[in-house]
Amino acid sequence: MRAYVLYMIKVSNGEGENRVGELELEIETEKEKEPAFRDGITAALPIIIGYVPIAITFGMIGVQSGVSLFHTVMMSILVFAGASQFVGVGMIAAGASSMTIIVTTLVLNLRHFIMSLSLMNKLPFLSLNTKAFLAFGVTDETFAVASLHKKHSKPFLVGLISSAYLTWVIGTLLGGLLANFIPKSISAVMAVSLYALFIGLLVPSIRENVRILAVVLLSVLLSYLFSMFLPSGWAIVLATVLASSIGIFIRIEEEK
Repeated sequence: MRAYVLYMIKVSNGEGENRVGELELEIETEKEKEPAFRDGITAALPIIIGYVPIAITFGMIGVQSGVSLFHTVMMSILVFAGASQFVGVGMIAAGASSMTIIVTTLVLNLRHFIMSLSLMNKLPFLSLNTKAFLAFGVTDETFAVASLHKKHSKPFLVGLISSAYLTWVIGTLLGGLLANFIPKSISAVMAVSLYALFIGLLVPSIRENVRILAVVLLSVLLSYLFSMFLPSGWAIVLATVLASSIGIFIRIEEEK
């Protein structure tokens, strides 16, 4: 980035007469670096490490539940939402109707609408088509990592989301191929790693600001209370909205 500095100089012409002139100097200043594509891949490494066992587990559970390998992988390609995919496969195995599965997973994924809206509001410089593409890749984990970074750019978000997406799809394929060699009891236990991954991503924020822990605990409590009389999907959405609203007021108080 170039900057211009204007100097006033005083020159004597040898006849006792002073003249004032202007000298414009051009200097180079370092432009603030925007996060690059490889920075997005680097930021996605914790997600990649966590997604590998979870995606493999989903692939195994999907095939072991009677869903074909093709449809199991296609679910990861088209849906890309871990929790709802596990729920959907379980409902398919239980013989639930198509409409019931669609409505249940839709409600469960409503939180992605909130997360996408929050993230895209920070990216006014991107086109609508680019926002739609990136919104498809917003998951609990990618949103958490993106939120931890103060600066965003299109290459950074593409690197972050595409890395997580490819890991999820490839892991699902690998899990589906291993389904006939791994006992169902082991694959069921491995599904717990999905929750461990999100907790691991949340810890840095909590360590940076203890008040975030209060919001997290509040959301957990609200989700538990709402789940007593509402479907799990609605319970999660309502708990997220209410806890996030309270978190906004906490943030405002901190800035004051």
